[in-house]
Amino acid sequence: MAKKNPAHMFRGKKRAYTRKKYIGGVPASRISQFDVGATTTNFPVEVTLSAQEECLVRHNALESARVTANRYIQTHAGRDGYHLKVRVYPHHVLRHNKIAQGAGADRVSMGMRKSFGRTVGTAARVSSGQKLITLRTSSDFLLEAKEALRKSSHKLPTPCSIKVNEQ
Repeated sequence: MAKKNPAHMFRGKKRAYTRKKYIGGVPASRISQFDVGATTTNFPVEVTLSAQEECLVRHNALESARVTANRYIQTHAGRDGYHLKVRVYPHHVLRHNKIAQGAGADRVSMGMRKSFGRTVGTAARVSSGQKLITLRTSSDFLLEAKEALRKSSHKLPTPCSIKVNEQ
Protein backbone atom coordinates (compact mmCIF):
# COMPACT_ATOMS: atom_id res chain seq x y z
CA MET A 1 0.00 0.00 0.00
CA ALA A 2 1.29 3.43 -0.91
CA LYS A 3 2.26 5.84 1.84
CA LYS A 4 -0.26 8.65 2.40
CA ASN A 5 1.02 12.15 1.80
CA PRO A 6 0.46 15.03 4.22
CA ALA A 7 -2.60 17.15 3.51
CA HIS A 8 -0.56 20.33 2.99
CA MET A 9 0.62 18.94 -0.34
CA PHE A 10 -2.89 19.25 -1.77
CA ARG A 11 -4.12 22.34 0.09
CA GLY A 12 -4.52 25.78 -1.42
CA LYS A 13 -6.42 27.59 -4.15
CA LYS A 14 -5.67 25.18 -6.98
CA ARG A 15 -8.05 24.72 -9.87
CA ALA A 16 -10.15 21.58 -9.91
CA TYR A 17 -8.58 18.69 -11.79
CA THR A 18 -11.61 16.56 -12.52
CA ARG A 19 -11.76 15.47 -16.16
CA LYS A 20 -11.03 11.74 -15.87
CA LYS A 21 -11.65 11.47 -19.60
CA TYR A 22 -8.30 13.17 -20.24
CA ILE A 23 -6.39 11.66 -17.32
CA GLY A 24 -4.91 8.19 -17.58
CA GLY A 25 -4.66 5.81 -14.65
CA VAL A 26 -6.96 7.42 -12.09
CA PRO A 27 -7.42 5.02 -9.15
CA ALA A 28 -10.99 3.88 -8.51
CA SER A 29 -12.91 5.47 -5.65
CA ARG A 30 -13.00 3.40 -2.47
CA ILE A 31 -16.59 4.39 -1.71
CA SER A 32 -18.64 1.28 -2.36
CA GLN A 33 -22.14 2.65 -1.60
CA PHE A 34 -23.56 6.13 -1.26
CA ASP A 35 -27.02 5.05 0.01
CA VAL A 36 -27.23 2.52 2.86
CA GLY A 37 -30.20 1.20 4.83
CA ALA A 38 -33.90 1.56 4.06
CA THR A 39 -33.76 3.93 1.08
CA THR A 40 -37.51 4.06 0.36
CA THR A 41 -38.81 4.59 3.92
CA ASN A 42 -39.69 8.11 5.10
CA PHE A 43 -38.16 8.83 8.50
CA PRO A 44 -39.22 11.81 10.67
CA VAL A 45 -35.73 12.72 11.96
CA GLU A 46 -32.84 13.89 9.76
CA VAL A 47 -29.35 14.28 11.27
CA THR A 48 -26.73 15.97 9.06
CA LEU A 49 -22.94 16.11 9.34
CA SER A 50 -21.60 19.37 7.87
CA ALA A 51 -18.04 20.60 7.33
CA GLN A 52 -17.04 23.76 9.17
CA GLU A 53 -14.01 24.57 6.98
CA GLU A 54 -13.14 24.35 3.31
CA CYS A 55 -10.95 21.34 2.53
CA LEU A 56 -10.30 18.30 0.36
CA VAL A 57 -11.67 15.00 1.71
CA ARG A 58 -9.98 11.94 0.23
CA HIS A 59 -12.10 9.05 -1.00
CA ASN A 60 -10.75 6.63 1.61
CA ALA A 61 -11.63 9.08 4.42
CA LEU A 62 -15.19 9.33 3.12
CA GLU A 63 -15.49 5.54 2.97
CA SER A 64 -14.07 5.20 6.48
CA ALA A 65 -16.58 7.74 7.83
CA ARG A 66 -19.44 5.95 6.06
CA VAL A 67 -18.43 2.53 7.41
CA THR A 68 -18.08 3.88 10.95
CA ALA A 69 -21.49 5.58 10.98
CA ASN A 70 -23.18 2.64 9.25
CA ARG A 71 -21.79 0.05 11.65
CA TYR A 72 -22.80 2.04 14.75
CA ILE A 73 -26.35 2.89 13.66
CA GLN A 74 -27.00 -0.59 12.25
CA THR A 75 -26.22 -2.27 15.59
CA HIS A 76 -28.70 0.03 17.37
CA ALA A 77 -31.51 0.64 14.83
CA GLY A 78 -31.33 -2.57 12.77
CA ARG A 79 -31.08 -2.88 8.98
CA ASP A 80 -34.42 -1.17 8.27
CA GLY A 81 -34.35 1.51 10.98
CA TYR A 82 -32.30 4.16 9.15
CA HIS A 83 -31.17 5.60 5.81
CA LEU A 84 -27.59 6.89 5.49
CA LYS A 85 -26.50 8.94 2.48
CA VAL A 86 -23.03 10.23 1.56
CA ARG A 87 -23.70 13.62 -0.05
CA VAL A 88 -20.33 14.38 -1.69
CA TYR A 89 -18.47 12.62 -4.51
CA PRO A 90 -14.66 12.57 -4.92
CA HIS A 91 -14.20 14.14 -8.38
CA HIS A 92 -10.90 15.95 -7.79
CA VAL A 93 -7.86 13.94 -8.96
CA LEU A 94 -4.78 14.19 -6.73
CA ARG A 95 -1.27 14.02 -8.19
CA HIS A 96 2.10 13.51 -6.55
CA ASN A 97 5.58 14.14 -7.95
CA LYS A 98 7.89 11.63 -6.28
CA ILE A 99 11.41 12.82 -5.59
CA ALA A 100 14.12 10.18 -5.78
CA GLN A 101 16.21 9.75 -2.64
CA GLY A 102 19.39 7.92 -1.82
CA ALA A 103 22.63 7.34 -3.69
CA GLY A 104 22.58 8.58 -7.27
CA ALA A 105 19.31 10.41 -6.83
CA ASP A 106 20.69 13.58 -8.42
CA ARG A 107 21.22 11.72 -11.71
CA VAL A 108 17.78 10.03 -11.66
CA SER A 109 15.49 12.72 -10.32
CA MET A 110 14.46 15.74 -12.37
CA GLY A 111 13.52 17.69 -9.23
CA MET A 112 10.68 20.13 -9.84
CA ARG A 113 11.24 20.47 -13.57
CA LYS A 114 8.01 19.53 -15.40
CA SER A 115 6.61 18.30 -12.09
CA PHE A 116 3.20 17.06 -13.19
CA GLY A 117 3.25 13.92 -11.05
CA ARG A 118 1.27 10.70 -11.25
CA THR A 119 -2.26 10.20 -10.00
CA VAL A 120 -2.48 8.95 -6.42
CA GLY A 121 -6.19 9.18 -5.65
CA THR A 122 -9.33 11.28 -5.70
CA ALA A 123 -10.85 13.75 -3.27
CA ALA A 124 -14.06 15.68 -2.76
CA ARG A 125 -13.76 19.46 -2.67
CA VAL A 126 -15.76 20.59 0.34
CA SER A 127 -16.74 24.16 1.16
CA SER A 128 -17.56 25.37 4.66
CA GLY A 129 -21.10 24.55 5.70
CA GLN A 130 -21.50 21.86 3.04
CA LYS A 131 -23.43 18.72 4.02
CA LEU A 132 -21.26 15.58 3.96
CA ILE A 133 -23.42 12.79 5.39
CA THR A 134 -27.16 12.66 6.10
CA LEU A 135 -28.71 10.05 8.38
CA ARG A 136 -32.49 9.67 8.52
CA THR A 137 -34.11 7.62 11.29
CA SER A 138 -37.02 7.51 13.73
CA SER A 139 -37.10 9.68 16.84
CA ASP A 140 -36.36 6.60 19.00
CA PHE A 141 -32.83 6.43 17.61
CA LEU A 142 -31.99 10.16 17.57
CA LEU A 143 -29.21 9.90 20.16
CA GLU A 144 -27.68 6.89 18.38
CA ALA A 145 -27.75 8.74 15.05
CA LYS A 146 -25.96 11.73 16.57
CA GLU A 147 -23.36 9.45 18.13
CA ALA A 148 -22.84 7.62 14.82
CA LEU A 149 -22.14 10.89 12.99
CA ARG A 150 -19.93 12.14 15.83
CA LYS A 151 -17.80 8.99 15.54
CA SER A 152 -17.60 9.32 11.76
CA SER A 153 -16.55 12.98 12.01
CA HIS A 154 -13.26 11.83 13.58
CA LYS A 155 -12.37 10.17 10.28
CA LEU A 156 -12.63 13.43 8.32
CA PRO A 157 -9.88 16.09 8.00
CA THR A 158 -12.07 19.05 8.95
CA PRO A 159 -14.01 20.01 12.09
CA CYS A 160 -17.65 19.04 11.61
CA SER A 161 -20.98 20.07 13.07
CA ILE A 162 -24.08 17.95 13.56
CA LYS A 163 -27.53 19.42 12.90
CA VAL A 164 -30.87 17.76 13.72
CA ASN A 165 -33.98 18.42 11.65
CA GLU A 166 -37.24 16.89 12.90
CA GLN A 167 -40.39 16.89 10.81
